[in-house]
Amino acid sequence: MAPSTEALTPAEDHPRAAPGDLDHIRRFVNTLDLEDGSDLIADPVALRDWLAERDLIDRSAELTAADVRQAHELREALRKLLLANNGDPLDPAAVDAVNGAARRAELQVGFDASGDARLEPVRTGVDGAVGRLLAIAYRAVADGTWPRLKACALHDTCEAAFYDWSKNRSGTWCDMAVCGNRSKARAYRERQRSQDD
Repeated sequence: MAPSTEALTPAEDHPRAAPGDLDHIRRFVNTLDLEDGSDLIADPVALRDWLAERDLIDRSAELTAADVRQAHELREALRKLLLANNGDPLDPAAVDAVNGAARRAELQVGFDASGDARLEPVRTGVDGAVGRLLAIAYRAVADGTWPRLKACALHDTCEAAFYDWSKNRSGTWCDMAVCGNRSKARAYRERQRSQDD
């Protein structure tokens, strides 16, 4: 299943959906389908609508092309972190990008009426929405669910985000029959093109 098709699928019905709000991060990373290049948050209106549907931003917010670039940067940094959860080396540039986004959101500890503490962004707009996503990631690290949120390790082919529900944490987004065949077909087409030239 291509990541972009899940936009039509409720998170709770998706077999690789993450629990609770953590699924916002999985779905955010999957707004870009690396195979076909489709991007569900390619412009300011699409980004605003996507974030508003998840109560991460006010629906009346006016976003800019710079906000879209910022969201794309965070999305790809999170993808790198999820690849690290699946065995890749941790990318220091991705860590820097996520830390920079957290600073811009001005995340701070806040207590609710029941006395529970949580991270909340001071900023509004895209900075605030990004901060809310990062607060979700922080909670997932704290409760131990973060390492199960991964990205498919078939680089430049899939890299779709998924939640690993397997007992031994060895689950995959797709199997070699899907991604492996895509990769082989792509390599074959490239060889044919180079022979034709």
